[in-house]
Amino acid sequence: MNPRRSFLKTGSLAALSMPFLSFDTKKDWSLKELNTTTTEGEAYWKMVRKQFPLKEGMTYFNNGTMGPSSGYVLDTMINHMLHWGEQAATVDYKNGSGPVLLSGYFPCEELRTKLGSIINCDFKEISLTQNATFGMNYVGMGLNLKKGDELLNTNQEHGGGFGAWQLLAKRKGCIYKQATMPVPANDPKEIIDAIFKEVTRKTKVIAIPHIISGYGTVMPVKEICSEARKRGIFTVLDGAQCVGQVKVDVKDIGCDAYYSSLHKWMLAPAGSGILYVNKDVVGDIWTTIASYNWDNQEDHGFRLMQTGTGNAALLAGFGAAVDFYNTIGQERWLGRIKELGTYLRDGLKKMEHVTLHSSSNEELAAGITTYSVKGISGPDLQKTMWEKEKLQPRSVGAEMLRHSVHIYNSKEEIDRALKVIKELA
Repeated sequence: MNPRRSFLKTGSLAALSMPFLSFDTKKDWSLKELNTTTTEGEAYWKMVRKQFPLKEGMTYFNNGTMGPSSGYVLDTMINHMLHWGEQAATVDYKNGSGPVLLSGYFPCEELRTKLGSIINCDFKEISLTQNATFGMNYVGMGLNLKKGDELLNTNQEHGGGFGAWQLLAKRKGCIYKQATMPVPANDPKEIIDAIFKEVTRKTKVIAIPHIISGYGTVMPVKEICSEARKRGIFTVLDGAQCVGQVKVDVKDIGCDAYYSSLHKWMLAPAGSGILYVNKDVVGDIWTTIASYNWDNQEDHGFRLMQTGTGNAALLAGFGAAVDFYNTIGQERWLGRIKELGTYLRDGLKKMEHVTLHSSSNEELAAGITTYSVKGISGPDLQKTMWEKEKLQPRSVGAEMLRHSVHIYNSKEEIDRALKVIKELA
């Protein structure tokens, strides 16, 4: 019997492995099937779907909250935990392999380099964090802000995108403001004008989402950052919904800081986040959590990310998720999300009883679509989707439903959702 399977069935930690008892340990979860150019179109994506241990007969449409990891990622994490659980006595913490188990004390240069290639920056500009909220707080708490400085969010922030700025306003006497975003947002100029309408000579920080979580609007961030730079305003982008959903090039965007949760669209394990701070300004950001290298001036990304002992298996899964993404390829991955998002929106636009709250301008849309159906609340629509077809999008607010599509979804699943909505006319 495979040692790993034996451990799961008979080991003293078997009870802790309960969530994975249905996991197919006989399957080869390697990346070799993904690395092909001979299979294209829907046949390729059917093959990709098989790389996820999602239960058949149920459809997950809530990737905007949490992305399900592939079998390859889960397998990597499980094997890592089991290996170190079995081999604890062989670990040499002074001269051997011990340091890899402490994770938060070490620079993780290989993983940061891979992530830097995805968002186009040097690995020393990247910190590994737990999620986007951590990134926002590292920047907010690290800036030298004073009483009277103005901090600008939008009125469509996720809770993880405004907390630090409201706290700073209360603690330091800064002035907290919100720009009102249009709904639906179909004109980039209208978005830009709404933001700079609130800017004054006292504005020190513009902290806005790259993609608005509730509506899926892809903001014209490059233009906003360019104008802010001319005015000497520090720009922070909430990219929680972005890396793995749309192309992110932080150098082209021109922001000062960017953070993201890669357990969403990159399909990494929960607790996988990144923070980018431009090398030209990172020296002005104080360390929020201080450890051994809190004043490291050679690798500022490492300086900001030290959190002490962490979950090394999580980092192994994080790296596996990046490899999974790179094997499929960024262009193919992002293109599929866009294709499915457009397919869903095109179907919804044909129904008179449906109101689209997401942008109908495809330049401002990707994999998230938010809509409402006349005569039924958001929670009831979510319930109806599940009862009729075992489809699981997410209700947002009293009236709306947020529908996220990803590479493990299919057009056939979207057609089933559209069928349910059409029957509610």
